[in-house]
Amino acid sequence: MLLSTDANSIAKNIIYVTGLPRSGSTLTCQLLGEHPDIYSPGYSSPLLTAIRSLQTQLSDNEFLLSQLDNDFDVVYQRLLNAYRGFINGWFAETEKNWVVDKHRGWLNAIDLALHLDPNCRMVACVRELGQVYGSIEAQHQKTLLLDFPDDLAGLSRYGRAERLFASEGVIGGPLKALEGVRDLPESKQKRVYYIVFEHLVSEPVAAMRELFTWLGLPDYEIDPNALSVKSLDSDSYYRYKYLHKTGSRIVPPTPHEISPRIQQQLQVNYRWFYEVFYPGQLPIVES
Repeated sequence: MLLSTDANSIAKNIIYVTGLPRSGSTLTCQLLGEHPDIYSPGYSSPLLTAIRSLQTQLSDNEFLLSQLDNDFDVVYQRLLNAYRGFINGWFAETEKNWVVDKHRGWLNAIDLALHLDPNCRMVACVRELGQVYGSIEAQHQKTLLLDFPDDLAGLSRYGRAERLFASEGVIGGPLKALEGVRDLPESKQKRVYYIVFEHLVSEPVAAMRELFTWLGLPDYEIDPNALSVKSLDSDSYYRYKYLHKTGSRIVPPTPHEISPRIQQQLQVNYRWFYEVFYPGQLPIVES
C-alpha cells in the first residue's frame, strides 16, 4: 500500500544524488538500487527543473503576488504544501519508502531542497579533477565528428578544459556548488555525504556499506560482480560526450593521461578540493 501523500510533508525518504560529472553518480544510483529498501530509477530526473520552472512562473504570477500582499503567511504555506504535494506525486509509483532522485543541480539547490524536505539526504559524487576532465576528453576523441551541446569541439584541449572548468561550465558549475557547501551552517553541511569515485570503484562493498549506515538503512552487502542493469539517460542529448554506462560488474577504469600543464593548474587553482578529498596529491609549494 502506498504511503499517504500528505501535502504538508514529504512522504518518502529522498536520497538526492548529485556532484561532479563523470564521478560515479550513475554507478551510485545503480548501487543504491541494489538495496531492497531503495527505489532507484538510475537516470537523471527532471524533478528539480520542474520545481525551478514552477518557482519562476509562480513568482511572476500577479494573482499569487496579490494574495501574498493580503495574507503572506497563509498563501506562502499554501505554496509550500503545493510543492510538497508535487514531490509526493512524483514518487507515487513505488511502495518503497526510500527513493533516489538524481540531478547534478541539487547541490546548488541544497537550501531549496531542505526548505521543501527538511529530512533530505544529499549524496555528492566527487573524483580527482584531472580524471574528470580526462574522461570527458577521452570520450570526445572517440566522437570527434559530433560537437558538444555547448560547442567545445573547435577548441584546443586546453581551451576545452578552460570552458569546462569555467564558473558556469559542465565541471566548474558543480565544482563551485561543491565549494559553496563549506559556507553553509554546519547543520546543513551534515546533510551532505561525499562519495569518492576512486574508493567506490576500488572498494564498492565497503563504500556502500558506509553509505547505507549514514542513511540509517539496514546493512546490506552488494555483490559487485552481479549487479542489476537498468535503462539510463539519453546519451544523444549530451551528444555522446558524457556516457552513462552501467554493467553487471564493477571494473575500475584505466587512468586517463592528460597534459601535465592542465593537471598542475587544476591542483593549484582548486587547492581547496585537493585539501579536502585528495591531500596526497597537493602540489609542492616552494618556499
